[in-house]
Amino acid sequence: MSLRCPNLHTQGLLILNERVTVSHLQELLAQLRQMNAPLAEEIQHEIDGLNNRRAFGLNFERHTPEAIELPGRPVRVGDKVHRLQLRGASPSKLATQLYRVLEINRVNGRRMATVLEIKSDVQGDVKEVVAVEDLVVVAEFRDSIYPGLVSEERISRGADKPYNVVITSENFHALQALLYCNSGTVDAIYIDPPYNSGAKDWKYNNDYVEADDIYRHSKWLAMLERRLKLAKVLLNPQDSVLIVSIDEKEYLRLGLLLEQIFPEARMQMVSTIIKPEGTNRVGEFSRTNEFIFFLMFGEAKVIATSDDMSGRSALSEDAPIEWRNLRRRENTSVRGARPNQFYAIFIDEATQKIHSIGDPLDDDIDRHSVVPPPGCIACFPLKPDPDETEMLWGLTPSSLRSLVQDGFARVTSTGRGASGYTVQYLASGTVEAIRNGAAIITGRDSRGAVEGRFVSNTVMPKTTWAKDSHNAQTSGTLIVGALLPGRRFPFPKSLFAVEDALRFFLKSKPEAVVLDFFAGSGTTAHAIFRLNKQDSGRRRAILVTNNEVSEEEQSVLRGSGLRPGDPEWELLGICDHITKPRIKAAITGMTPEGIPVTGRYRYVDEFAISDGFPENVEFFTLTYEAPLRVQSNREFGKIAPFLWLKAGARGRRIESLVSGWDVSETYGVIANLDLLGDFLEALVNQPDVKIAFIVTDDDRLFEATSRELPLGVEPVRLYESYLRNFEIDAMRSIR
Repeated sequence: MSLRCPNLHTQGLLILNERVTVSHLQELLAQLRQMNAPLAEEIQHEIDGLNNRRAFGLNFERHTPEAIELPGRPVRVGDKVHRLQLRGASPSKLATQLYRVLEINRVNGRRMATVLEIKSDVQGDVKEVVAVEDLVVVAEFRDSIYPGLVSEERISRGADKPYNVVITSENFHALQALLYCNSGTVDAIYIDPPYNSGAKDWKYNNDYVEADDIYRHSKWLAMLERRLKLAKVLLNPQDSVLIVSIDEKEYLRLGLLLEQIFPEARMQMVSTIIKPEGTNRVGEFSRTNEFIFFLMFGEAKVIATSDDMSGRSALSEDAPIEWRNLRRRENTSVRGARPNQFYAIFIDEATQKIHSIGDPLDDDIDRHSVVPPPGCIACFPLKPDPDETEMLWGLTPSSLRSLVQDGFARVTSTGRGASGYTVQYLASGTVEAIRNGAAIITGRDSRGAVEGRFVSNTVMPKTTWAKDSHNAQTSGTLIVGALLPGRRFPFPKSLFAVEDALRFFLKSKPEAVVLDFFAGSGTTAHAIFRLNKQDSGRRRAILVTNNEVSEEEQSVLRGSGLRPGDPEWELLGICDHITKPRIKAAITGMTPEGIPVTGRYRYVDEFAISDGFPENVEFFTLTYEAPLRVQSNREFGKIAPFLWLKAGARGRRIESLVSGWDVSETYGVIANLDLLGDFLEALVNQPDVKIAFIVTDDDRLFEATSRELPLGVEPVRLYESYLRNFEIDAMRSIR
């Protein structure tokens, strides 16, 4: 028998002589445990994996758990590290050797670390002294992590809407972190994982996986399986959907993997045309399509629409949506008959759009005293009679403002002056029909008001999609190019294709939570913004992406003497260079250079890209904290975003506990239980609070405090719940 131990870590293989019996193997393992218990356990794990291989179905090597580098993370004693390449040098095997930091000292003004090489989980004998600046921390997936979040930037254009979140992180660790905030609460996951083309489009253990790697497929499956197992815990088992895009290189293996991880799901695969002109390949068919797997859980189902997605003409049209005049006409609706319904509507004379809505006027205030904004005219509900009888509008100012924002109110011009304008709106029944699919928006007029029609028939979408809007060039690359002039991102998804895929499941869920942990250029969040604009939804996206620099750009940067962790290097990472600025540009309507984005959105909802979206977003970076500092309440600022996310990511975030407790719109935190009375009173005054975080290491105090909470407020113990969530047995997460 021969045990080739190094292969356990390089290929995930155990080479056994067929004549060796299982009992003999167990005897040898017992002897090995006396000399090297960790190695024996690792071998036992590999044997268990071989014994459990399926006779039928998808079999693949579950490779050594991944490890990632954490540029920018401070090096601490006890850390595992790689040695960074010398500036200007080409990559070498030296960068993949793993060391443990034994001590850190300052020598001649420089921080120097004493390190030991780690081989097969066994520390070597030779100590080396290396400059700390030449080390980068490594996180292995077998290690427990204690994450924090640091806010990098926030954009607020959505009033009280919840915040979309973008997390810069390795996605496996980000998924672990999200288990604390969103277990069982995610309504939809949309991912576009690396296609494993062999063109160095993804890494395994810090090395690009190339076309000639004989373990290319099993590495890809092992990578994806670990993440999908965590995603399964995040999805709402009662009603949710998992959507995965892929091409022909891995769709067969992916389908089997999905069936094995999610046997309870109802799975379908759609073929969608993304490049009608085809991709030329010598001696092969010209590929025009990709595939999308849909896995439906619990009550999730496809919502019928008027479009079967086949590219054929839509169903026959029915009646157009009906616009109503906003001014009340009945003689009883004169000014003063009802409160809050006599006010000015300010119309921009140049664009003939509604500029803003004034506040209600008391009955004794002359309407002529109202001064409109510059360039605007004040329009009041006046009867077209010689006396210009003052009437009422059919809606209060707040209701009308909401309709204007969504394009559900408009102005038509019939002459000059204020009397020449007619204000119209969509009745609540029509708005509801748009939201539930009984009516569809077909476009917008020149003033931003929606155009649409009712549909009397709906159909289920077919499994072959052929839509002009799904062209990845015109609806993906060109849109990203308009948002980020001069910046390149390879093969972005069609914005409208992602929008359509999500609409089939989220149309009736205006407050859905959507996760994408292969965020790429940020198309999923952009699609959520469009869905929200179409029906005034409050859906929110959670995006996760690393800040990897492309191989081509890495070569240029290394030639300039740069390396990971340098600011100039990190600025060209995918998140900082593409994802964040794309999402910011989509919301604000401005390019990174501060210029209005050119072009218009098309298809379901047409308007200028420069209009942006009424959305909120916050950008975070995931950090790695020391558990003792967390437990002693010294890292509350980095744990605070997790509490806010768990409470729904809206309203004020509690950033510190200088007063011993605090209560925001949706949650509260108390660290000084002597102030419980004040805390409970504040909770009662905030009816939307659903969670109370109680900082204590005393079981009895926690139970007693929990009993005092108002009905409907869930008690969560800090930091016990946080630490337990992240003290993850490595094998549980990676097997």
